[in-house]
Amino acid sequence: MAATDKEVETTGFLGWIDRRFPLTSTWKAHVSEYYAPKNFNFWYIFGSLALLVLVNQIVTGIFLTMNYKPDATLAFASVEYIMREVPWGWLIRYMHSTGASMFFVVVYLHMFRGLLYGSYRKPRELVWIFGCAIFLCLMAEAFFGYLLPWGQMSFWGAQVIVNLFSAIPFIGPDLSLWIRGDYVVSDVTLNRFFAFHVVAIPLVLIGLVVAHLVALHEVGSNNPDGIEIKAKKDEKGIPLDGIPFHPYYSVHDFMGVCVFLFIFAAIIFFAPEMGGYFLEANNFVPANSLQTPNEIAPVWYFTAFYAMLRATTDPFKIVLMIVVALLGVLALLRARGKWRFGLPVLALLMVVFMAFTESKFWGVVVMGTAVVSLFFLPWLDRSPVKSIRYRPLFHKVFYGVFVFAFLVLGYLGTKPPSPASTLIAQICALIYFAFFLGMPFWTTRGRFKQPPDRVRYKPH
Repeated sequence: MAATDKEVETTGFLGWIDRRFPLTSTWKAHVSEYYAPKNFNFWYIFGSLALLVLVNQIVTGIFLTMNYKPDATLAFASVEYIMREVPWGWLIRYMHSTGASMFFVVVYLHMFRGLLYGSYRKPRELVWIFGCAIFLCLMAEAFFGYLLPWGQMSFWGAQVIVNLFSAIPFIGPDLSLWIRGDYVVSDVTLNRFFAFHVVAIPLVLIGLVVAHLVALHEVGSNNPDGIEIKAKKDEKGIPLDGIPFHPYYSVHDFMGVCVFLFIFAAIIFFAPEMGGYFLEANNFVPANSLQTPNEIAPVWYFTAFYAMLRATTDPFKIVLMIVVALLGVLALLRARGKWRFGLPVLALLMVVFMAFTESKFWGVVVMGTAVVSLFFLPWLDRSPVKSIRYRPLFHKVFYGVFVFAFLVLGYLGTKPPSPASTLIAQICALIYFAFFLGMPFWTTRGRFKQPPDRVRYKPH
């Protein structure tokens, strides 16, 4: 019977393809015979949604480039032409602009789920690193694409962000000039940003997505209990707590897709600007190099990091110097071997360097470090269990405070600066970094619950 099944699978047109390309075996390895844990919940739909939005962005982007003109004198008019004259052009443009924001919504939720259930822990370190690289690529893609409508906020936002690089000692001015391709944001800048947005970054992004999925399927998916289902298999080598991804989770994800598309369509048809968070009012005004908007702020998905950048004032730089000095003292007391004196000396040199460099540069460093810190999570978290379910209560409180601080930073980044908001942003930035720097210490403390031997699963 097995031979007959094998013969049926490899006959006809499908068999002709299989003898030349591993179509069926690839489908089995990554979909129909890829065994995922039985206890996936709501949080596990966001990976599939991110893939869906990626496809949406690529397809709508292709159609937009058919009528968009990457020319400083024609770019804004070409966007208006798409919106008003191209059949269904307004829908495609709104699908793309709303899709950019929804991409970050699902990616942030996807990363938060990884944080909750310890999906960055061994053996999934590489899966997490690829995911963080995807996040960085998305930020670059969004930044380069933001200039293309050539509106007021696009123009001045790019001007401000690129000028930040000039604060880097020695190479800053030349680096910002290289990024712009000119001394100011101009037609040259628009062309190179268009090339990065349409060709270079998407190629890297697709490659990273493929690597992320291959690495995931190599080690297997995590689950809310943080149990490795590959550890217990039946006589056929099938995980006892696993079920095939298709059809069980393909149907599960399809339900999530339906709900997502309902929300996505509601935003597109009724609130595509989302009160100025998805599309700012200033971006419906042509770029004018002689008129600066009253308030320049990035799109919402950058505002948390922008708030950290803006909060790095001269007094806050002194606070950072004190923190670095304290870390050096701590390293001197606790480090062993070659690191015992190396880390304190490094901390001392860093404090001296900070004293002689401007706070604007350290704002850029703080903003960049906030993102780069995510890459080190697999080695910072030393908890004996993966999932938040089996951690002490104070761990859950720390996670909640961290998320709250990040949300407050995101909100403050959308508002004009004031002494009070700057102080709150500085406190939230310290909380953000304390969460990561303190991980090696607080993640080992407390009374942990014993995870079950098998995943907890209740049939629907």
